[in-house]
Amino acid sequence: MKKILPIVLTLLLFLSCGNADAQSRKERRAQRKAAKQAAQLSAQQSITTSKEKEEVDSPTSKHEKPEPQSRDHSYRDLSYYEELNRELTPSQIDSLVALWQEQQTLNSYQSFFNDYIDFDEDLSSDNLHDSVYINRLQALVSPIKLPFNSVIKNYIARYVNPRYGTMNRILSLSRYYFPLIEEELIKAGLPVELRALPIIESALSTTATSPMGAVGLWQFMPTTGKSYGLEINSFVDERRDPVLATKAAVQYLKDLYRIYNDWTLAIAAYNCGPGNVNKAMARSGGGKTFWDIYDYLPRETRGYVPAFVGASYAYAYHQQHGITSENPPMPLATDTIRINRLLHLGQVAQVLDIPIETLRTLNPQYKMDIIPATIKHYTLVLPQRYVCQYIDHEEEIHKLDSTYLKEYIDPVNIEKKIIADQTPAYTTYTVKKGDTLGAIARRYRVTTAQIMKWNKLKNANKLRIGQKLRIQTRR
Repeated sequence: MKKILPIVLTLLLFLSCGNADAQSRKERRAQRKAAKQAAQLSAQQSITTSKEKEEVDSPTSKHEKPEPQSRDHSYRDLSYYEELNRELTPSQIDSLVALWQEQQTLNSYQSFFNDYIDFDEDLSSDNLHDSVYINRLQALVSPIKLPFNSVIKNYIARYVNPRYGTMNRILSLSRYYFPLIEEELIKAGLPVELRALPIIESALSTTATSPMGAVGLWQFMPTTGKSYGLEINSFVDERRDPVLATKAAVQYLKDLYRIYNDWTLAIAAYNCGPGNVNKAMARSGGGKTFWDIYDYLPRETRGYVPAFVGASYAYAYHQQHGITSENPPMPLATDTIRINRLLHLGQVAQVLDIPIETLRTLNPQYKMDIIPATIKHYTLVLPQRYVCQYIDHEEEIHKLDSTYLKEYIDPVNIEKKIIADQTPAYTTYTVKKGDTLGAIARRYRVTTAQIMKWNKLKNANKLRIGQKLRIQTRR
């Protein structure tokens, strides 16, 4: 790491100084903040495994950044910096690329708020006048109408309420998921603002499962998921795959927009299905927008478009409400490996000394930790810094087949695993002062009726401080 650290610092400083004269103070502040976040993130990730310490150990002491010789060199003129010409191993290059990608991601994330969101520091986030919300939503110029009314105001209040901490977690996860979601939306020619849909569908959880059986970031039901090419079986559920599920959701949204030629109706149809939207349009006497048919939609869908507007607002203006985010629970720099043999994630975790939870987070579609690549290939997402190590140790990894796969290939054990996964898991919540059943239900993404059923409650309004509530959790 002593050899690679000066190279990393030189490259980061070079990239940040190349066009410093043309940048505003605001942009330079954001860049410094992003660089600091990238350094903190890489330091946190680099201490998770002993092997990574040997290969690309993060610095534990302060180092002075080398002064750039000139600001006039082009981006491609890396030969000017002698530090970048040292011979590096493939693993060291992977580490260098990982740090660079992490910083680029953080810079891109922060630049959206710096360049396109007006941070009105003089306005308190408490008791804002409606005109402030109206002006802020109008500033988010979008092909999807973002109106303001009392219903939307309630959803905005719900998302920006620090009591629940919902946006903190969403902002953290968005650093990883939003770039890949935005990429698919842009490729399909759809509004990037649709990225807010997974916020209200799953709070950006790839393993979220609704009581009705919808799964993943985009909450696909099995029938809809399969109709858009997602594989769903005992080993694989591609509704959990953030890339493949996003591709399917983008195509579904594109089809819905072709039907209605109105994004509010297309978004409503995504929630309740085209059939319910069509019936609401007929009962309303031929309404053409969501608000025209609002009173005739299922109750859940009436709140869906307002929630979309509220989530879009909260994401864009979270800083104005004092909401901050922490580093995401997964590395921001990743790459994929093509797998064409049966493989257990534990094999990779053991040989490369990666926490298996990291592999599960990056590859949530493999329900039993097994990649069933027998007649087709699959992908394995790895932290960027481990890709070359995987290639170097691939044979060693596959030699562990008999150790890791014997237990799971046995049909009896597979049946036990499936039964265990289907058995509901519960957690216990202790009622605190000010709690309401509705607020508790929203926190755990369940309904008040479910909590009442699980706890045999007769009155939703009679909660006692210290009362224990049994709540079903999602695996």
